[in-house]
This record gives sequence, structure tokens and C-alpha cells, in this order.
Amino acid sequence: MNFNIQSLHNWYRGLLQNPKYRWWVVAASIVYLVSPIDLIPDFIPLAGLVDDTLIISLLVAEVAQVAKLTLQSQNTRSSPVSADAASQVVDVQAIPVK
Repeated sequence: MNFNIQSLHNWYRGLLQNPKYRWWVVAASIVYLVSPIDLIPDFIPLAGLVDDTLIISLLVAEVAQVAKLTLQSQNTRSSPVSADAASQVVDVQAIPVK
């Protein structure tokens, strides 16, 4: 089985963007961070902090992105924009082509 970090990141991002699972993923991430059971045990110098740092950075980045999108959608609803301007907005999630 070929393990791909990008697919893991996309899965995590997708779960956080889904309002149904968002708080479950945040809670599970926090529980993982405070739990003594890790993928790489914390008593191993430097290597033990890698998985915790990865989870923290993913969690903070994705929660910030979700908060930004939520604020933008609230501002769009509250600002007086014509129907033509609103219909011209395109939401694109680009993926790099290799």
C-alpha cells in the first residue's frame, strides 16, 4: 500500500470543513496531543515531538482556514451585493499538477 501524506492532509482538511465532523476532529486532535500514547513516543528525543508538531500545525492551519471562510461567508451575506456580482464568484480548490 502506497502511503501519501497529501492524501492524509486532504482527508483531515475535508473532515474539518464538514460541520458535522469538525468538533469531533478538533476534540480527537486535542486528545491525541495530551495522550501519552502516540505514533512516535514522546520520550524519544526530537522524533517524539514530530507527530505532535504535525498535528498541532495541521489543526491550527485548518481551523484558521475554516474560521476565515466562515467570516467571509458571513460578510458576504451581510454586505449589500448585487445578484450579478454574487453569481460571478467561483470557489476553486486548486491542486498542483505534477
